Parts: sequence; structure tokens; C-alpha cells
Amino acid sequence: MKKSLIMALLTVLVAGILSACGSSASGSKTVKIGYFPNLTHIATIVALENGYFAEEFGDDVKIETKTVSNGGLFMEAMTTKSIDVGTVGPGPLLNFYVKNPTFRLISGAVNGGAVLVASEGGGVSKLADLDGKKVAIPVIGSTQDVMLRKALKEVNLETTSNGGTVELFAAAPADTATLFVQNSVDAAATQEPWGNILETQANGKLILDWDEFAWGKESTNTVVAASDEFLKNKEFAKAYLKAHKRAVEFIRQNPEEAQDLVIQHIKELTGKEINKEETAAAFAKLEVTTQVNEKVIQEMADISKEAGYVPSSDIKGMIDLSYLKE
Repeated sequence: MKKSLIMALLTVLVAGILSACGSSASGSKTVKIGYFPNLTHIATIVALENGYFAEEFGDDVKIETKTVSNGGLFMEAMTTKSIDVGTVGPGPLLNFYVKNPTFRLISGAVNGGAVLVASEGGGVSKLADLDGKKVAIPVIGSTQDVMLRKALKEVNLETTSNGGTVELFAAAPADTATLFVQNSVDAAATQEPWGNILETQANGKLILDWDEFAWGKESTNTVVAASDEFLKNKEFAKAYLKAHKRAVEFIRQNPEEAQDLVIQHIKELTGKEINKEETAAAFAKLEVTTQVNEKVIQEMADISKEAGYVPSSDIKGMIDLSYLKE
């Protein structure tokens, strides 16, 4: 009787351990990595293409990937556990965190990489000309949305949602060139390489370059986000960040090769052909990094609150760089 009881308890204990680790009966684990098909997600793309994630997680871990077109979709997927970890803009991350604080920012990924471009027939030659105009953004509440709102304040303009005159129009970055050609929008706040594509393929005019837009070179465009559930396994968190740091170093040391990987990867995902010269020009407008400017992130939260996206700008606890330091 005692032996049967002990065996039963051991069975329950082992099952509990496997469940806590997210393991199957065979001991395997699936890690679901999310990202966008953009140059600002170059670290994730390079880590996938060079096999860094597979190497750091090991043979017993299956890597699944999910691409999305905007941060809102990314965070929704993380909320429903379709994504465990990946790269996203800080804007959507903090918007979801304030309402449901079960996600963390665990590393930086890219600073800069976002621009403001005007369409040929929009009559916009400077920031102040956006008065009464329609501006494309990836999605309401996106990092580019928040950056645009900061820039508009500098010329005393507001969006229509806040009683102003600038209308926001949500559209996938890959579709913005078509909107320019159709004269459906007057400008776009977007990330690279789509900003460069608007200039070279849709006759767009650069209004604010990456070092002038919002916080300039300090603008945090992309970060690594993870769910609390994923972070329960510290070894997995460390494995992801090791692969991420390897990708950052590879990009810094081999910029041309890294760009080639992105060109190939984005073409396979979106069918959009991006030539080498355009990618190099776009790449010059961003900085790949693991660092995080916490002051900028807090200002983004303040702007999101002013816009009515979140009830509070209190993001205490969202940024956790302890895994990166380890």
C-alpha cells in the first residue's frame, strides 16, 4: 500500500514538473518566437537565419515562428500564448502592460529606424504642413504613432482623436507605398526599410530622418518582450538572449551579410523585392543594440496616456534587464 502511494505521489510530482516547464511527455518544448518582417527586427531575423536560436535552445526545443504586421497583433498573440518571446515596439508593449502586467521588456534591439515621409501629391514639405492632413501609421498605439504625436507637439499640432487636425490612418507598412501612389494618405510615419521604399519607389519626400524624428537616435524602436510564463524558465530566457546578443554582434561585424539575410528573409515572407542599395540606405538609419533607454520608454507611456490609449502611465516593473545582465 505504501509503495503504491509513493509511486502515485511521484507520478503526480513528475507530471507537475513537466507541466511547469511546458514540456510534453517526451520532454520536448516548443518556444514560439514572434517578430515583424521589417529591417528594425533584423536581430531576430539574423538569429533565425544563422541558427542561433536553435543552437542556444538545443535539440530538445522546437522553435516556432510567427510574423505579424503590427505591435497590436503581436501583443494579442502574446496574450493568447501564440507568442512566448520576440521583438516588438515599446509602444504596444506598454499599452498592454498597463492593462495586464504579465509581460516584460528584457532587452533592447534597435534604436532609430523610423522616419516621417510625405507623399508626392500631399503638399507636405515640413512637419507643420501636416495640419489638416492624413498620416499613415502601422497601427493605432504603435511606436510610430507615439513618435508622431511627440513630433506634432513640437509644432503645436494634435491628432483628430485629441481634438486636433491631423488624421491617423492605420495600414501595414508594406502597403503604404500603394497608398502613396493612390494619394490616399499625405504622409507616413513608418519603420525601415519601408520608409526608404516610399522615397525610392513611390516618390516620397523625407520630412524627418531617423536622427530627427521624435527622440532622434535615442528613439527606442524595437525591444525584446517576453511573457511572464516564458520567463519562469530562466534557462530559456538566457538562451534567447544569448542568441539575440550573438545576432547583434554579427550584425555589427558583418553589416552587408546581415542585410543580405534580411533581404532574402523579407522577400520570402512578403513577396516584396528590396534591393541591396535600398537596404543599405535604410540600415544606415538605425542602431542595433541590447541597451534600453528607460527615460524614453517612460515618455512614450506618458504620451500614450495623453492619447487615451492607457488609463495610467505607470509602467513600473515592465522593464526587467536582470536576465540580460546574467
